[in-house]
Amino acid sequence: MSAIPGAWRRTAAGAGLLSADGAVAPTIFAEMSAAAVRTGAINLGQGFPDEDGPTEVLEAAREAISRGANQYPPGRGIPDLLDAISEHQKRFYGLEVDPATDVIVTAGATEALSATLLALIDSPDDEVVVFEPYYDSYAAAVALAGARLRTVPLRRGDFQPDLDAFAATVTDRTRIILVNDPHNPTGIQFSREVKAEVVRLAEKHDAVIVTDEVYEHLAFRTAHVPLATLPGAAERTLTISSAGKTFSTTGWKIGWIHGPADLITAVLTVKQFLTYVNGSAFQPAIAVGLRMPDAFFADAAAALLRKHEILGDGLRAAGFEVIAPQGGYFTVADATALGGADAAAFCRALPETAGVVAIPLSAFVSREHQNDYAGLVRFAACKRVEVIEDAVARLAVAGF
Repeated sequence: MSAIPGAWRRTAAGAGLLSADGAVAPTIFAEMSAAAVRTGAINLGQGFPDEDGPTEVLEAAREAISRGANQYPPGRGIPDLLDAISEHQKRFYGLEVDPATDVIVTAGATEALSATLLALIDSPDDEVVVFEPYYDSYAAAVALAGARLRTVPLRRGDFQPDLDAFAATVTDRTRIILVNDPHNPTGIQFSREVKAEVVRLAEKHDAVIVTDEVYEHLAFRTAHVPLATLPGAAERTLTISSAGKTFSTTGWKIGWIHGPADLITAVLTVKQFLTYVNGSAFQPAIAVGLRMPDAFFADAAAALLRKHEILGDGLRAAGFEVIAPQGGYFTVADATALGGADAAAFCRALPETAGVVAIPLSAFVSREHQNDYAGLVRFAACKRVEVIEDAVARLAVAGF
């Protein structure tokens, strides 16, 4: 008899945590991070910064602790952060968000997504459409909610979807279209044509649009355009973001979701039984962060672009074919010419052969589409410049 019953077993399977014999297996992320520790390799696999965020934000958290902000905050979030989120959406995107009814603070974007799926999925016949490759937690969250995951592959190269394939995938069974933009793991931004098709299909099939926009301020080639700003989208869109990526505070787990009040209320009914509340001293600090001057956000994107350029140049010099990202933490490169047609095997050998850790793109792809992304490897650029320079120097002399 399995030790993992019912929905939990489905969730473990959706997350790729079950081996062929049904045992719980570590993810490739845990495996590769352990390899970095074991070998002393530079970890460009896991997507977290190795530098602290802005001093103003860190000091605001310390000050909040000192003044006693250490107990449960209000269920929706502290009023000042709700106001700051509303102000932020108006300031950057022209979106009108009522802080009293349209916003919830969550334990990161992951909880926002999970609470949304649990709240809005009504039937095992409901489907959630995502673009593939997709962030690894999506399949697990869909499985936990008891829905069916439907995927639309992104073309190798430009990582945009075929619009005919997209239209064929969205049906009247589609409850949610989930869009991650800027996109992890590929680093692309979806074209305006793709975004318009998301809205058109959602309207046609009465689906809810859920957006994961955690890299919104780390789009460094063209400005981020939230789906909720497109005509006809706001009334059916739930927008998710978080502070972790923008302010280099991934461990604080302060995220948020906003959208129509009735949908937000549905999400709140679930969220209150998940974490209830979180991060009482971190919430006022993130309110400070969201109100920082425009120059901070522009500088953060420019600094990350420079890191990507250093990483990309080094990868090319080592023999990789690089797909230049448009935003986010990650650069995707093709290792086929280096003998890495099997990207998973290549990444497992890389800590020993080169002293660097990366993640195969196959970790973000369903079984039936593995061959479509063969040889593709994801490297994290969200590290100090000297760490990236050390990593690419190691790759250059690895002698693949």
